[in-house]
Amino acid sequence: MPAVTAFAQWPVSLATKRLVLRPVEPEDVPAHARLWTDAEVRRHLGGPVPAEVVRVRAERCVGVPGLLSVVRGEDAVVVGSVMVEPGARSGRTEISYQLLPEHWGSGYAREAVAAAVEWVPLSVPGADIVAVTQEANLRSRRLLEALGATCVERFVEWGQPQVMYRLG
Repeated sequence: MPAVTAFAQWPVSLATKRLVLRPVEPEDVPAHARLWTDAEVRRHLGGPVPAEVVRVRAERCVGVPGLLSVVRGEDAVVVGSVMVEPGARSGRTEISYQLLPEHWGSGYAREAVAAAVEWVPLSVPGADIVAVTQEANLRSRRLLEALGATCVERFVEWGQPQVMYRLG
């Protein structure tokens, strides 16, 4: 997991109408491992993560500052993750997110990202919040645009055209 600068508020638990975003707990690790290895989830993220990397991440992800499990409130099922990384993009705070495919289309990603965007200024004062997605990832681009994000940069990373959006 990437190093993250200290947060003014951590650990944190964020609640939305249907979700709870909270630090990763040991019982969440299998869901996170699926996020790292599912071919559909990883289609625009460079493909499934190698087994050795998954093993290391699984050992280290519990309680990592900035990494939140996205948990459905009604039944405590982990549906995805949100990562908040202060300073990750040339001093900007990057928000990234992944949802398990069976939960796509439910609005959970939008709800979770919106909650994280609201929380960042409280925990990372003065943060310039960005999110990066592959240009080809139309679902992610639509989600960010629905949240009012604006395109601020286009570039190539990992051999693919990327779009950086500014949020908040």
